[in-house]
Amino acid sequence: MTQAPHSMKPKVVGIIPARYGSTRLPGKALKLIAGKPMIQRVLERCLTARCLDSVWVATDDERIVQAVKAIGGQAVMTSPQHPSGTDRLAEAVAKIEADIVVNLQGDQPFLDAQIIEEAVQPLLDDPTLPMATLMHPVARPEDFANPSVVKVVVDLAGNALYFSRSLIPYPRQDVPHQVFEHVGLYVYRRDFLLTLAGLAPTPLERIESLEQLRVLEHGYKLRVVETRGADHEFSGFSVDTAEDVARAEQMLRERGLT
Repeated sequence: MTQAPHSMKPKVVGIIPARYGSTRLPGKALKLIAGKPMIQRVLERCLTARCLDSVWVATDDERIVQAVKAIGGQAVMTSPQHPSGTDRLAEAVAKIEADIVVNLQGDQPFLDAQIIEEAVQPLLDDPTLPMATLMHPVARPEDFANPSVVKVVVDLAGNALYFSRSLIPYPRQDVPHQVFEHVGLYVYRRDFLLTLAGLAPTPLERIESLEQLRVLEHGYKLRVVETRGADHEFSGFSVDTAEDVARAEQMLRERGLT
């Protein structure tokens, strides 16, 4: 499938990888959050992003397909054997017509459509750019040393230099600066996604357990946009445990959204 000619607007497709088996919360895509399956909440949020021509759920389980179709959504079946979301995405893309692909996290029920648009824009502006993602300033000092909060540093053009679970940059001198947290929403040019899925895991990727380092280690550009979206605690919230489901419902109540 060829890239759309420059005279045509590229076809931008959102794909939500959602497998049934989850180590900490099996069947989490179908867990109810204030009466709605999580996958429905994710899908409804993504469908409000104006930049997306269509949104698909890529899953390995017929129960998730049925839940998506019940609300009028589109789903594509993929293998249960994929080691990562990127591999699931690549299989799904082989079956869907797209020029630009947005990897939407299936465990983020309150995703903000604005941040999807911010991440897609660089690839619309620059046809040579293979991939983009997002960051925002780390708000809480205790997160500087938290390895589950992934930090990113960029060059002067806004391209990623490195992602780490460690504190980067390390403040050796008292120079005013911000520390940025990586937001795990990725936008790929279709051809690049298929290339990336075929590359072997790299040393730094394995050491840090961060798949995005494979992109940098193979020498590709990865644009990182500082998101202007508000309420990161809410929009970036991920559900991994039963406690997270309860917290998600509490956040909806706190914001008057139930």
